[in-house]
Amino acid sequence: MGEVLGKVLVVDDDEVIRQLIAVNLNLEGFEVETATDGQDCLDRVRDVMPDVITLDVMMPFLDGWTTAEKLRTEEDTSHIKVVLITARAQDDDKRRGQGIGVDAYLTKPFDPAELIQVVRDLAAGAQAQR
Repeated sequence: MGEVLGKVLVVDDDEVIRQLIAVNLNLEGFEVETATDGQDCLDRVRDVMPDVITLDVMMPFLDGWTTAEKLRTEEDTSHIKVVLITARAQDDDKRRGQGIGVDAYLTKPFDPAELIQVVRDLAAGAQAQR
């Protein structure tokens, strides 16, 4: 196994999608942790301290929008790169993500190769900022 490219927290309430993302990123050399919803993400983020969070938007308990907003307002998590992954592809949704300050926006169904490239680029940027 080669060098770890970075740490990613994968957040999605759909177990199949969560595992699909996690396996693809793991095979590319990322250390991957998972969370089942936004609250689970917020509960675990300080222990995991990922370089990148992939965040589904439509989730029970705490949606991706609210989770991203909370991550951005907390000093110790505001630097973490966030990729929103959602079936909501309208311009208003993308503008909302930009307003929150997310780093990337991918729509479902997504191309795993594109996801890997986006996460790779964001993780490299996060590590360069350290």
